[in-house]
Amino acid sequence: IDAASGKVLGTIKLDGKPEFAASDAKGEVFVNIEDKSELTVIDPNKLEVKVKWPLAPCTEPSGLALDRKNRRLFVGCDNKMMAVVDADSGKVLATPAIGEGVDATAYDDETGLAFASCGEGVLTVVREDSPQKFSVVENVKTEPGARTMALDTKTHNLFTVTAKFGPPPAATADNPHPRRTILPDTFEVLVLSK
Repeated sequence: IDAASGKVLGTIKLDGKPEFAASDAKGEVFVNIEDKSELTVIDPNKLEVKVKWPLAPCTEPSGLALDRKNRRLFVGCDNKMMAVVDADSGKVLATPAIGEGVDATAYDDETGLAFASCGEGVLTVVREDSPQKFSVVENVKTEPGARTMALDTKTHNLFTVTAKFGPPPAATADNPHPRRTILPDTFEVLVLSK
C-alpha cells in the first residue's frame, strides 16, 4: 500500500494463516504463519516470498518481535515457549518457557529484554544475555486475558488490555467456537514498568 495515496500496489500470496509481522528496515519482512508453524520471509520491494522456515519445536506462532542489531526474532508459540530465531538462517537458537495463551511479543533494544504477553495472566520477560544465550528473567503476574501488548521504547513501559468475561454465546453453524463475551464496564489498560 502506498502510504501517501492509500493505493494498493500489490499483494503477496501466503500459504496459511498469517499472524504478526516484523520488518528489519533493510528490505525484509518476517511473518508468522500460524497454522503451518512457519516463519515466512518476504521481499516487500519485489512483492514475493523469499523463503519459508519451519519453527519446530514451536507450534502455532503468534507474536513476533525483532532485535535488528543482532538479527534475532522472538516468536511467541502456542506450546508455551518463545522461539528465538536467527533472522539470517532461520535456525531456532533457543526456546525459553513462557506462559500459556501467548498473543504478542516485544523486544526492547535498549534493555535487551524480550516480552511475551500471555492470556493466563502472565508476562514472561526474557533477557538476551548474548546473541546466542537467552534466559527467563521473570514471570510477571498481570490479569487473565491480557494478551495483546505494545511497548513504548522511550519509557520502556508495556501496555496490555483485558476485561472480565462472561460465558460464550451458543455455538452456531457460522460460529462453531464462539468467544466469551466481555462484561460491561470491565475493560482495563494495564501499564507495566520496572
